[in-house]
Order: sequence, then C-alpha cells, then structure tokens
Amino acid sequence: MLYTRKGDSGTTKLFNCAVGVRVAKSNFIFEALGALDELNSVLGYAKALCKKAGIVVFTGERRIHYDEILHIFQEGLFLAQAELGGSPVRIKKTDVLFLEKIIFEIETMLPPIKSFIVPGGGEAGSYLDIARTIARRAERQIVSLGSGKENCVEDCTLQFLNRLSSALYALARFANYQEGYLERKPEYKC
Repeated sequence: MLYTRKGDSGTTKLFNCAVGVRVAKSNFIFEALGALDELNSVLGYAKALCKKAGIVVFTGERRIHYDEILHIFQEGLFLAQAELGGSPVRIKKTDVLFLEKIIFEIETMLPPIKSFIVPGGGEAGSYLDIARTIARRAERQIVSLGSGKENCVEDCTLQFLNRLSSALYALARFANYQEGYLERKPEYKC
C-alpha cells in the first residue's frame, strides 16, 4: 500500500525513533532528506538523457556509460539517506574514491578550468549541471544539520556529497565536450 494514513497529521518516523515517537515533517532533517531524494530523481532523468546521447567515459581500459556511473551515484545517495534517517548503513571510503577516480579520469581528458563556465550546452550536460546545483544544496543542508550536533553523518558521507557535486560538474563538462559544445566563460558585461 502506498499510504498508511499515519502521516496525515504532519508527522513521520525515522529509523532510529523510539517506539511510538514521531517527528514533525517540518523538522529540517526532512529538508535535507528531501534534497537527497530530489537529487536521486534528477540523476534518474540524467541517466536517461545520457543513455540517449550515448555518452561514455574511459576509466583505464574500460568504457563506462554515464548511466552506469550515475546509477552508482544514486546507490550512494540511498546510503546517505538511510544514514541520515538513522539507519546503521554507511557510505564507505571506496565510494568516495570512486568519485575521485571519475573526476580524475575526466580532468585528464579536458582542458584545465581557468575561469567560471556558463552552464549549458547539450541536453545531458545542462541537466547534469542542474544535478550539480542540487547536490551542493543537499550538502549544505546536511552540513547545517551537523552544526547542531544532532543527526550528524559520518565524515565519509560529507566527503561523498562534496565529491559528488564535483563529479557531476566534470561529467557535465565532458558530456558537452563529447557532444561538441564549446565552453564559454562569463563576460561580466555591465
């Protein structure tokens, strides 16, 4: 069943809630959980756009399709959501290292960044830029939660979220590159 009627009064439960204890849906933790959920959905759509465009990355000798990479990112987001919701599951250092590997591989194939880049280009690259901004918002919200010392997440989760937005930026740049779109820096005209 897709509904229980238990949340009709504006409350819900987290994994670590004591029996009978419910939390107001207005609690900021649900803003952070919602941002992670939004990001996961956006990555689902980005997967479809990248698959349609046939965009791939070479990691060592292996060709890996963007939809595979984005699926791995989504799995990490489910871990982050579970952890934030009080589950014992956690993001591991290997998840962070995977993101760093993707960033490194792409950086070796593109010219170095010398200024800000105006978002846009192809459909896939543009949407990955949107995902990047949502990832940054989710990271900020989770950091804000941690500053209150309740509902903190592990360091690996914060590292994962930080690297995720960088990986999405790299993927957006590379998608645009593969589709033949040139990067443009802002002109700062008055």
